[in-house]
Amino acid sequence: MASEVRTKAALAQDATAIMNRLTTEQKNTALLRMADALLTEQANIIAANELDLQRGREQGTSPSLLDRLSLNSDRVAAIAEGLRQIVELPDPVGELLEHFDRPNGLKINKIRVPIGVIGMIYEARPNVTVDAAGLCLKTGNCVVLRGGSAALESNRKIVEILKNALHATDMPADAIQLIEDSDRASVNEMLKLNGLLDVVIPRGGASLIRNVIENATVPVIETGAGICHTFVDESADYTMAVEIAFNAKVQRPSVCNSMETLLVHETFAGQHLIPLAERFLQAGVELRGCEKTVALIPGTKLASDEDFGTEYNDYIMNVRIVSDLDGALSHIRRFSTKHSECIVTENKDNAERFIQDVDAAAVYHNASTRFTDGFEFGFGAEIGISTQKLHARGPMGLPALTSTKYQIFGNGQIRG
Repeated sequence: MASEVRTKAALAQDATAIMNRLTTEQKNTALLRMADALLTEQANIIAANELDLQRGREQGTSPSLLDRLSLNSDRVAAIAEGLRQIVELPDPVGELLEHFDRPNGLKINKIRVPIGVIGMIYEARPNVTVDAAGLCLKTGNCVVLRGGSAALESNRKIVEILKNALHATDMPADAIQLIEDSDRASVNEMLKLNGLLDVVIPRGGASLIRNVIENATVPVIETGAGICHTFVDESADYTMAVEIAFNAKVQRPSVCNSMETLLVHETFAGQHLIPLAERFLQAGVELRGCEKTVALIPGTKLASDEDFGTEYNDYIMNVRIVSDLDGALSHIRRFSTKHSECIVTENKDNAERFIQDVDAAAVYHNASTRFTDGFEFGFGAEIGISTQKLHARGPMGLPALTSTKYQIFGNGQIRG
């Protein structure tokens, strides 16, 4: 008997033939039905989510992770609104990217087409279930979802509601599949489903992404663990620096675009680090720092290389004092996961060099790293933030979920 993973992937693969024929109007109608159903069934979604939250509390899950898991009426409404925003976005499928005529009379078009079946492996945020489904379906793809066990009840209910909504549309309900087997073996099986899954996208912590990259034979789009830095340069405006750094860490520390390490020019640190650190301490942020930081801020834990290489997703932050821009760039090259990096400076030359030299998906001058997000970039919901360099990089909206096809039109040409 075929496993759950193989059976559901095969159902999704079979549904691609129908998905390829759907018009933009048919896809948008399906997405709107899904959005309406989420709002109609929000009480059932929240009840299922409470089961996940209760289990998480009993297992000692951290408050920041419980926050990522938690759903309420406002968050369900925001998730439904995300689908409506996807409806308003242009459909990239069928877009003509290139046209050229050959001397032999062949006429060639290059167009966008769906990828096919996308395997989505992710952790505790049930909103990703809807975001991934919406983006995949809008682009004519089918999706096989494998969420984390922490959100299993939430994901079951959400996918049940989405599939039921599709029954009243032209879109096949089999276009969405949820793997309910919470054993890690189900992930490893997905990673080797060549021929059934066209690509796998992992979205979560470093260990999940590493497992996918190391074990997959299916092509992978790597999305990012986020060890993000903010460098406050010597010339930075103090008020701006405080607000940007505080927002980058505290506004929502559980997400991948939050700051993990604050780099501070030694001149700025000598004048301003003590009140800046006090702002974080008052917000409940645990500080870990280099020797110079520890000397300035009593009670700060001495940070190790392991700390500087950790994505906390929590109210913990590293601080390192550097002598100049080169020191900041050197630290970022060593510890960055190439997600989002920021410089706060009034020095135009330093800003231009930072933006040019830093190798990351998103590089900021005088703005919080928290903006690395599909909604904030105007893409609608994102399926993830790619930190690799092939196919897609940065927040992945609709165009990133397409491939290309060449259409060649002739009138009897043969090759001599």
